[in-house]
Amino acid sequence: MQSSYSSSFTLQQDPKQGTTYFSADTDNNSFLAYAFISPGGILALMTWDYGSNSWLKNSATPSNSCEVYGTCGPFGICNSINSPICCCVKGFTPQSKEEWNRGIWTRGCIRETELNCQKNTSRSPSTQVKKDVFVHMNQMKVPDSAEYLSDIRDVGGCQSWCMNNCSCLAYSYVRPIGCLVWAKDLIDFQEFSTAGQDVYIRVAHDNTGMSTEAKLLISISTILGIMFVGTAIFGLWKWRASKRDITDKTGEMSPGNAWKDQLKQKDASEFTLFSFSSLLLATNNFDATNKLGQGGFGPVYMGMLNDGKEIAVKRLSSSSGQGMDEFKNEIVLISKLQHRNLVRLMGCCVEGEEKILVYEFLSNKSLDSFLFDSKRKAELNWDTRFRIIQGIASGLLYLHRDSYLRVIHRDLKASNILLDEKMNPRISDFGLARIFEGTQVLLNTHKVVGTLGYMSPEYIMGGIFSEKSDVYSFGALLLEIVAGKKNTSLYYSGQHFNLLSYAWQLWSKDRGPDLRDEAIVNTCSPSEAMRCIQVGLLCVQDQMTDRPNMLSVVRMLSGESDLPQPRPPTFTFQRGNPSHDNEAQGESIFSVNTMTNSVVEGR
Repeated sequence: MQSSYSSSFTLQQDPKQGTTYFSADTDNNSFLAYAFISPGGILALMTWDYGSNSWLKNSATPSNSCEVYGTCGPFGICNSINSPICCCVKGFTPQSKEEWNRGIWTRGCIRETELNCQKNTSRSPSTQVKKDVFVHMNQMKVPDSAEYLSDIRDVGGCQSWCMNNCSCLAYSYVRPIGCLVWAKDLIDFQEFSTAGQDVYIRVAHDNTGMSTEAKLLISISTILGIMFVGTAIFGLWKWRASKRDITDKTGEMSPGNAWKDQLKQKDASEFTLFSFSSLLLATNNFDATNKLGQGGFGPVYMGMLNDGKEIAVKRLSSSSGQGMDEFKNEIVLISKLQHRNLVRLMGCCVEGEEKILVYEFLSNKSLDSFLFDSKRKAELNWDTRFRIIQGIASGLLYLHRDSYLRVIHRDLKASNILLDEKMNPRISDFGLARIFEGTQVLLNTHKVVGTLGYMSPEYIMGGIFSEKSDVYSFGALLLEIVAGKKNTSLYYSGQHFNLLSYAWQLWSKDRGPDLRDEAIVNTCSPSEAMRCIQVGLLCVQDQMTDRPNMLSVVRMLSGESDLPQPRPPTFTFQRGNPSHDNEAQGESIFSVNTMTNSVVEGR
């Protein structure tokens, strides 16, 4: 905050003492505020809005994973718009590559080469020791544990002091504070897209960021260069042959060697190109006893690799409505997205006509296998269901706002929510997902794809989709989780409802708790159920501008935000068939629709 910043807030810093005081004085203005820490550890500043007569959240922190202390560990750099969010400082490598590749970064990075000034080797007086160098990094949040040198007045003096002190691992000249130096591991290091400070990190002279593996590859490449000349003509012929196979009459990439070459260039360190023979072995020749389920893409099988790791193998069916575009789309998206509530793609197989995706195996399969099964739904008590709801919301928030790619899923439904051994949810099936560029908020398509009951009105009628399309799907799914029933085809008192209209009828009559699944009535409080039902109804409002975004949804679910009044959803009542009248008289409600997939061509 600059001194010219006009508000009731004051920020006072004492660089010598290393202290900062933040205060607010509301005596001389009409300003009301309070701060609180939520149960989830979010520090929020609330201000009173006299126009709406309500409290509004002015700011909250942490707002992303990089603001959590030490997310990337020592000598790790966090950047919230990258995927993955953590990388090592140049000249450093992950301390545990296995953990790093799994998204566990807290152990941080270690030097690839020891500092020259710290080497304890015997040298003759005539031996010249190369000096260490400093890697320059800009737009950085300075790390923790800095030492302030009050007697140094410029960046040159700061650099000279650090260069002549071997214990100095990094320095930064921050205006108006001055020279900061570090003698401990750099931790809580963050890279910004704008602003930030220049930080200089000491590395050995012969290592300015190139990894040992990279050096080895360069050496091998030099040796193989001669061999390459001898095989150039043969390689040219192979290239021309493969180029003829790359593009077919429709302009799509065919599943040949060109696809493998493209996939090998992916930067996902754990992404593997599996051979078809290895997947045959892992699934026992795709034995029916290993089949986990059937989706619009094709069958999914359980398998086990040679190292004992369990996998889920999704094999594209020749009769599938999805094709190469959806296959490529899922690979590109999931391999670049990392979040605890998104399924992890381990690799793929492209051989001949075979197009196969290989995922981590989640032992509890999909949410619908519990939710809509009269015998198994009791395993989902209310605490588990609410955790699933929050996990799905968190995953969608990551897709819409926090990931490097802004992604609209377009096919969010119960069968696309997978559950791990602890019943934690993972959003899956990104074949229909789309990426939004920059500040783009709407897209239009002539081909409407998705699942009836989860698609928003503007998408069905006009092919328009946005983040609010996913919000609509989430609202429908939330109501299904509370009710334990599918959204489509319910009969109640002789009338044909969908779940959204039935939920609205109950909520508007202050009977919202009646929507609760019988399996959770004894474990779910009426007030908590009413909050979830109201959030669901807010999400399925007809006008997309009326629906909240996922950030607001997360806050409303956690109780950190007040809930506005929803508008009634559009629905049609129909008389039930005569054959159902007897059942209707008993006010029984049951699902009769088993359709889960649809492809609609827009006019």
